[in-house]
Order: sequence, then C-alpha cells, then structure tokens
Amino acid sequence: MSDEKNYMTPEGFEKLRAEYQHLLSAERPKLVETVAWAASNGDRSENADYIYGKRRLREIDSRLRFLKTRLEKSEVVDPKTLKGTSVVFGATVTIEDEEGERHVYQIVGEDEFNVAQKKISWKSPVAKALLGKKRGDEVVIKKPAGDEIVVIENIEFK
Repeated sequence: MSDEKNYMTPEGFEKLRAEYQHLLSAERPKLVETVAWAASNGDRSENADYIYGKRRLREIDSRLRFLKTRLEKSEVVDPKTLKGTSVVFGATVTIEDEEGERHVYQIVGEDEFNVAQKKISWKSPVAKALLGKKRGDEVVIKKPAGDEIVVIENIEFK
C-alpha cells in the first residue's frame, strides 16, 4: 500500500474502527478459545473444529492488519465543517443528465462507498470528473458505454 492518505467521513471512520474493535476484542478471543479446545482433543489432521478455526483465525488476522493500516492512514474530513462553491471530498452533489434525470451523490472514502445509498468513492470515475467543478458546470463522465455529459445542479455539505 502507498503512503497516500485514506480520506474518510467521521461515519466511515467509526464504522471501520467498530469492526476492528469487534474482531479484536470479541470474535478473535472466542475463536482462539475454540481452537485451543479443539487442539486439546488430539489428532489435528482430521479435527474440523481445529482446521476451520485456524483458517478463520488467519482470515481475522488478515482483516485486522488491513483495518489497522486503513485506520492509521485515515484523514477524517467532516462534510458539515466544509464550505465552498466547488465539489470536494464529502460534498453531496446533485447532477442532471442528458435525459433530464437528477441524481444525488455524496463523495466519500474508498472504504465507505455504497451505491444503494448513493455514496461514491472519491476515486471513482464519476467523483473524479466532479471534483473541483462548480454549480452550473458541464462535466464529461467517462463510462464504458461512452461519455456522458451532466450538469452540476447543486453542491451541499451535510
């Protein structure tokens, strides 16, 4: 992983932190207990509890390392504290496409994106096209099916 900052909203940071804490203080200790019990039963080569437990423990440890790195590199940006007329990280942007349909997106961190909730990563093609633009600007969004032109209708920080 590079030394690049991991921009996040406060909600996204808290979600990752809560997952890290849950894995570290709840799930992992229970699993260690189960693996120790299974190991005490003798032959480990055919012990499903032991084999599954060790595999799951490796998965948890890998996820913990990943989360720790993401949290350490995080730069928390609270959209409520932002002001301005340009699209920046954390902004909620309303755009209108060529068919006159409006779409609202919040630009969030890589670990927070959720298409169903209209939260897009600041590294996504749509967000990259919008960043730095102002209300009323026409923006070309490069898509696999071809370029799409949208107009920025509104920029909010909420």
